[in-house]
Amino acid sequence: MIPSPGKQIHLSMTPHTKKLIATALVILVWLPAYAIFITGLYWRLFQPGTPWFADLLFYAVAGTLWIVPIGLALPWMYREPSQK
Repeated sequence: MIPSPGKQIHLSMTPHTKKLIATALVILVWLPAYAIFITGLYWRLFQPGTPWFADLLFYAVAGTLWIVPIGLALPWMYREPSQK
């Protein structure tokens, strides 16, 4: 079906489609990029022989912060398509 000129097509994504897109982006893009960034940051900030508790603190904070962008995407993922 070809729309007539001046007529707009409104395609809305279902929550299921949004979850699929977000899951693929998180697994294929966000987590590898974040892991590489954190590893580089660790090697930049810490010298060999750093006390174990500094490593533990760094990785505890870094291991918690990766979820923040995903949490910001949740409202988008669960928003119902608008009825127009």
